[in-house]
Parts: sequence; structure tokens; C-alpha cells
Amino acid sequence: MTKLNQIIAVEKGVKSKSLQDINAAHAKVQKPALLAGISRTYQPKDEEGEQLPPESTRVQVQAEDVLRDVSASLTRLFDVTATKDWANCLARADVTVDGRTLVADVPVAYLLFLEKQLAELHGFVKKLPTLDAAESWSLDPSTDWWKTDPVRTIRTRKVPRNHVKAEATEKHPAQVEVYYEDVPIGYWTTVKFSGALPARRVNELLERVEKLQQAVKFAREEANGAEVTDQRVGDAVFGYLFG
Repeated sequence: MTKLNQIIAVEKGVKSKSLQDINAAHAKVQKPALLAGISRTYQPKDEEGEQLPPESTRVQVQAEDVLRDVSASLTRLFDVTATKDWANCLARADVTVDGRTLVADVPVAYLLFLEKQLAELHGFVKKLPTLDAAESWSLDPSTDWWKTDPVRTIRTRKVPRNHVKAEATEKHPAQVEVYYEDVPIGYWTTVKFSGALPARRVNELLERVEKLQQAVKFAREEANGAEVTDQRVGDAVFGYLFG
């Protein structure tokens, strides 16, 4: 018995050949010269007249032959596609992760949908924001945010000071240099908050997505291994169309 994965393997080649055949047939019937023929003979008016050889051109393309060729090519395509689509209605498999069946009896079309969606979901999860590894974080139950331990820092203000470089004398004033000193005036207590995820959580999510991706792939391969019944619809279709 033919298996579904074998039909899928040949479908692309059959489609490609059918397209080539249709294009070739279209090109043939669009050239009037290939469909035209002629035969003519010459007879002089009297026996002394000039004798000319007969002329003839054969018909190179017959439209009915082109229709038969197109019918044969497309019949194969119609049959292969019908066999695949009929089989896809019946081919099913379970999606199982770590021995647990998540979704049972899944048709092939939905398995293909799952594969595409999980690939996009993997990219989304991989780019999720993570907490800054340079900080120590804990979950705040009151807000459900992540927060750091309080950090206390000093707030200072620059206060001008005078530095006497030379005392005043009877002849010269004192030489004074102004400089600024940082004087503590208060304290900041800072707590950082974040709505990002711990790297551990992101890695766990990625692992789950990847496991499910693998399970869906295995299920699709199992479903595609189902035996198929060859469908014969092309003869009926083209028997009506070109018959």
C-alpha cells in the first residue's frame, strides 16, 4: 500500500511537471502557423506553359492531440492531490509529551498549523525580558512585582569653604582660596522593581515549547505514515471536460 508521506513526496514534482506541460500546450496552440497546413498543385493554361512543382505544408499541431496530452498530465495531478487530501481527512496521531497525551487523534492539517504556531511562539518566548542578573531579586506578594533589597545612599551638598593661603598684613590683604566640600544632608533609600521574568522561568518555558514542537513533529510523521487509498478522479473530470 502507498503511504501518505510517499504521496506528499511526489506531489511537488507532479505539480511542477503539470505546470510545464500546460505552459507548453498553451504555447503550441497560440501559434497559428503550427496548426495550419496547405496543399496546392499548379496546372499551366496550355501544354507549352511553365510547369511548377506542387507545394504543401503539413499540420504540425492538432488541438485534439494537445487536449489529450493536457488531460493525461492533469489527470495525474488531480489523482495525486485527491489521494493526499482524502488521506489527510483520515490521517491522525496523538501529540504526546513525556508519556502524557496532550491532544488526541489530531488530523494532519492541524498538526501543520501547530508546528507553524509553535515556531512563532518559540521566537516570542526567547525574547521575553529577564531580570538583571547583577541584582538580587525577590517577589513582592503585595504587588506581584520583583524587587531588590533596599539600598541606602548618602545625599550630599557642596558647601563653600575658605582656605587662607596668606594672612593679612599692614600692606597686603589676606589671600583666601574658595573650595567646595561635600557635606551629607540626607539619605536615599532605593528599592528597584521589575515586571520582567527570572532567566530560570524563561528557560523553563523554552524547554516546554521545544518539547511540544518535537512531539508535534513526531505526531505528524506518524500520521503521514498512514496507508492511503489511491483516488481516481482525473478520468471522470477530464472525461467530462474534453470527452
